[in-house]
Amino acid sequence: MTEHAHRHGNGHQHTGGHSHGHSHGVSPDADRRWLRAALVLLTAYMVVEVGIGVLARSLALISDAAHMLTDAVSIILALIAMRLAARPARGGFTYGLKRAEILSAQANGITLLLLSAWLGYEAVRRLIAPPEVTGGLVFVTALSGIVVNLVCTWLLSRANRSSLNVEGAYQHILTDLFGFVATAVSGLIVLTTGFQRADAIASLIVVALMLKAGTGLVRESGRIFMEAAPAGVDPDALGDHLVAEDQVVEIHDLHIWQITSGQPALSAHILVAPGGDCHKVRRRLQELLSTQYGITHATLQVDHLGEESTAPDVLTLGPRPAAESPTADHCEDTHGPVHRPGPHLH
Repeated sequence: MTEHAHRHGNGHQHTGGHSHGHSHGVSPDADRRWLRAALVLLTAYMVVEVGIGVLARSLALISDAAHMLTDAVSIILALIAMRLAARPARGGFTYGLKRAEILSAQANGITLLLLSAWLGYEAVRRLIAPPEVTGGLVFVTALSGIVVNLVCTWLLSRANRSSLNVEGAYQHILTDLFGFVATAVSGLIVLTTGFQRADAIASLIVVALMLKAGTGLVRESGRIFMEAAPAGVDPDALGDHLVAEDQVVEIHDLHIWQITSGQPALSAHILVAPGGDCHKVRRRLQELLSTQYGITHATLQVDHLGEESTAPDVLTLGPRPAAESPTADHCEDTHGPVHRPGPHLH
């Protein structure tokens, strides 16, 4: 199973893959421009907001400013990760540094979770003993924050959000936008009714949004690090689909993972009926993977089933003793389900 050279003779083994690109509608340089523009705008506004939050004694404003700080950090991380991911593969990094973007996305998710824990604690403390909050100042500042975040959200939406890295920065900005809306409402309530706890309640709304976004980012980046199949791809169903193709007798050692977001990869060991055209089967399976599953980075090891097997043995659909199994001559230790035509063995 570890040999990937072309072998010709009675047992044919071939490894092949389509050439593949991972382009999208927005170039990496354009992505970086959009992110840098959002970074400059966020940083300038954040400095102003911290000063006003201290003057107004508003936790909602300070929490928004703290969130904006993580927004800025998330964009900086995204920019660094983009530059690292663009480097060509060399040395021991055979995929390059593409997963730097996933590290960035995971860092963004973790910072959202940590910040939500701190702000949640502070919000509960202020619910118990609410301080005096200057509602008018909070309201006006939050309205201006909504405008700034709308612009930043638009800037990041122009970048390639299929990248989990960019999506992490986008989620930061989006939750901050919703937070400013909650803060504006709380400032208006304090201004018109004098209900001081509205400020802490607004902070709790921001905390809930941060928890949701942070959990999603950590979960999705964790799936990539744990080599899970891309969301929406069922490996068992895919294996059954492949083994149903003409001349395919068995598929095992089927692995599907993501190099980085939007770049799925697959490897598998394919057994073909004696006399079958291995090259033709491989090309057909790779075309199927590319067109129906969007998997263009596929490495398929294709072998003929042992010539000593009779045709009835080859086409047996039910389970058989290990000594007679098609995989016995090829892989002593297969990983994962074995897919065969007819009633499948999983």
